[in-house]
Amino acid sequence: MRLEGSCHCGAVRFSVEAYAPAPYLRCYCSICRKTAGGGGYAVNLGARADTLTIEGAEHVNVFHATIDGKPSPGERRFCSRCGSALWVWDPRWPDLVHPFASAIDTPLPDPPEQVHMMLGSKANWVRADDRPGEARHDEYPDESLEEWHAAHGLLDKG
Repeated sequence: MRLEGSCHCGAVRFSVEAYAPAPYLRCYCSICRKTAGGGGYAVNLGARADTLTIEGAEHVNVFHATIDGKPSPGERRFCSRCGSALWVWDPRWPDLVHPFASAIDTPLPDPPEQVHMMLGSKANWVRADDRPGEARHDEYPDESLEEWHAAHGLLDKG
């Protein structure tokens, strides 16, 4: 699925082919919450890195979070003008890029359920908006982004 995205101020626009476009996975970790969260969580999608095109790349900056006392190799990209979180890319998985659903302008598929992860890091003021039967995890779920999409018939093999 072709996704079009942008930052709040419009300085950065991007497009990418998503193989996992349903915004189902809510991450409540402190990194996502503080750098990209709305509602105390962030939602990442799965896309192919070689399809990413960017207008306004000169306004894209990089943040490396610290995890367990060490800088993460993961690159959280954001607009240097307005601070909007755009996507995450990690050299350990160079073929993938994970746009933040909050930056996507294209209508996204409505997920049949949502999975709530990193609830062990959730701020006390955040209410997990989970519905009966939705999965809750204090850390990472066992099922990957791709596996969840495949199990729900939403994997775009494009």
